[in-house]
Amino acid sequence: MKLYNIAMAIGVGGYVALGIVAAVVILIVIANIKIVPQARAAVVERLGRYLTTWETGLHFKVPFIDRVAKNVILMEQVADFPPQPVITKDNVRMQIDTVVFYQITDCKLYAYGHINPIAAIENLTSTTLRNIIGEMDLDATLTSRDVINVKMRSILDEVTDPWGIKVNRVELKNIIPPKEIQDAMEKQMKAERERREAILRAEGEKRAAVLVAEGKKESMILEAEAEKQSAILRAEAVKEAKIRESEGEAEAILKIQQATAEGVRMINEAAPGQGYIAIKGLEAFEKAADGQATKIVIPSELSSLAGLATTASELLKSE
Repeated sequence: MKLYNIAMAIGVGGYVALGIVAAVVILIVIANIKIVPQARAAVVERLGRYLTTWETGLHFKVPFIDRVAKNVILMEQVADFPPQPVITKDNVRMQIDTVVFYQITDCKLYAYGHINPIAAIENLTSTTLRNIIGEMDLDATLTSRDVINVKMRSILDEVTDPWGIKVNRVELKNIIPPKEIQDAMEKQMKAERERREAILRAEGEKRAAVLVAEGKKESMILEAEAEKQSAILRAEAVKEAKIRESEGEAEAILKIQQATAEGVRMINEAAPGQGYIAIKGLEAFEKAADGQATKIVIPSELSSLAGLATTASELLKSE
């Protein structure tokens, strides 16, 4: 009976131990299952030596032999460094705050290339910035951000390439000159704004004067054009009146001539005698003598007729 109890106790203990071992094995297996998220990677070592780089997905490592040496983020990252003191070519001390945008392109080089690559990038940024700014004066520093950014990105990208890091952009976040330089710059900007204001005001006044002069010029041109048109119309009216007057005179002369022709025709039809013709000649001579002429030539026919008329007049008076 005692032996049976001992055997049963050993059997139960064995089952318990087996269950414990199985549970430990399951926990070990679960603990060695690795899921790598999107845009991440894991550098795996076996017995302290680089084995492989796990990409996105499900992976299993050998217990107690393999280990994940480094988890790497493959997305673009930003390193915002504190302001760095620099001195320009014209001995102006200032502080510049830089921002570096970088991305890990080689996980193995990133894990084994440098013990602290971000700190190295910060120090490299500081020294590179000092070297670049030391070759530029204050005005060039303030107006050449793009040039400084391109130079720093080129230098940093070349140096960090063995570390598996790609430097995409470098930006000067803030340039902080000394207080006295800021005051001088503010005064300069104020003077520049006042100068521009004066120039704009002068240009406005000039433009206004030009517009007024152009308005007067156009007004005078329009007045002259109106006067010209008025003179043309008056001349045309006078011309038209003269034409009508000439036409009237011509018509009157034509009617007189027609009347005269009609009278001559009627006289010719009536067959006037010599006495009528003599009387008409005397009337014509009377009209001619009534003028301002100092010498009058009398035809012989009119002379005999005049003598005849005088004799007749004297006979009538004697009776």
